[in-house]
Amino acid sequence: MMTPEMVVTIGQQAMQVTLMISAPILAVGLITGLLVSIFQAATQINEMTLSFIPKLVAMFITLVLAGPWMIGTLTDYIQRLYSSIPTLVG
Repeated sequence: MMTPEMVVTIGQQAMQVTLMISAPILAVGLITGLLVSIFQAATQINEMTLSFIPKLVAMFITLVLAGPWMIGTLTDYIQRLYSSIPTLVG
């Protein structure tokens, strides 16, 4: 039987996996945006595409490099969740 504590635990685990999976892409986007902003401030170039394209490329490269780890992490979580369904239901 599912208790409120089990539901909260499952929700916490889902949030933790979500944060772990999204962290590399968000961190690279943040760092790239910061570096481009510093470059734009130093050179006084105010071009919108200059901030968008490097972030897009950096996030794509991060997705290619960290993608297998991200998929593996998500797959492991889903397998653990699905295998625990019989114990959660009753």
